[in-house]
Amino acid sequence: MTTLTDRYVQATARYLPERQRPELARELRERIGDRRDAMVEAGHDPDDAERATLVELGDPAALAAGYADRPMHLIGPRTYLAWLRVLKLVLLIAVPIVTAISLLAQLLSGATAGEVAASTFGAALNTALQVLFWVTLVFAVIDRSPAASKARAWTPAQLPAVHDEYKAKRLPDLVFSLIALTVFAVLIVWQQTGIPVNGEPIPFLDPSLWSFWIPWFLVLIALEMAFAGAVYAWGWNWWLALVNVPLNIAFAVPALWLLTNGMLVNPDFLDAIGWPWGDAGDVITTIVVVLFVFGAVVDIIDGAVKAYRAGKARGLA
Repeated sequence: MTTLTDRYVQATARYLPERQRPELARELRERIGDRRDAMVEAGHDPDDAERATLVELGDPAALAAGYADRPMHLIGPRTYLAWLRVLKLVLLIAVPIVTAISLLAQLLSGATAGEVAASTFGAALNTALQVLFWVTLVFAVIDRSPAASKARAWTPAQLPAVHDEYKAKRLPDLVFSLIALTVFAVLIVWQQTGIPVNGEPIPFLDPSLWSFWIPWFLVLIALEMAFAGAVYAWGWNWWLALVNVPLNIAFAVPALWLLTNGMLVNPDFLDAIGWPWGDAGDVITTIVVVLFVFGAVVDIIDGAVKAYRAGKARGLA
């Protein structure tokens, strides 16, 4: 007859690869036997001792995780917090952008209210699911990489240098910035293929801008990516805060100048949507200008505040 030990060993082994099962069975039987014998010598009934030993060992699936060569979880504790931060940041940037694009495309195509609502909701839901899948997949691969496996075998040599913990906290900001800037650059290039308006694809930005201004903005986006990498590598300091000022000015000033002079948006696109929409044209332009200036000023001030706080933290460290 099979014993509780037999059943426990078999239940544990089923969660492991075939090659590991004989070694596990031998080691686990010895472990159970030693503990049971010690309890019997202390005066316990053999059956009660066996049962108590198995209770101490706990769930076979959980025990098997300690014997596995690979993690028996999708996202482990080592990368869970980074995964959660990146997931939230990507969702916050990707879902609104895709939803707004879908909503604009549906409105410009003359879709009904029901079609607009269904398409917009579907785009938001699909984007969220795609982000969840791909971000989780990337972190699952990272968690199972050879480097991660070595990292799990901790040694004192792996202790971080001073301030390394701050660099780890900056990783989600770096990922968010790179994703947002990449999406922005892709949208600038993609719009050239044309946004559907009444069934006809029309570029949103004036095609003549490709002679200078669009490449200018794309180069600035590349510089912003490099700037984000510098912030991640060194942390905020007053030099980076100063560099942040001309980067904002180099983007905001030409964009506002082109917008206010009617050179930014493609005239054919405006004609297709019937712009201006009465008095709304001046109001919307004013709102866009205010938001643009406000965003640039806030980003400059935010960089200065972060540089001040980082300098203060270094002084206290």
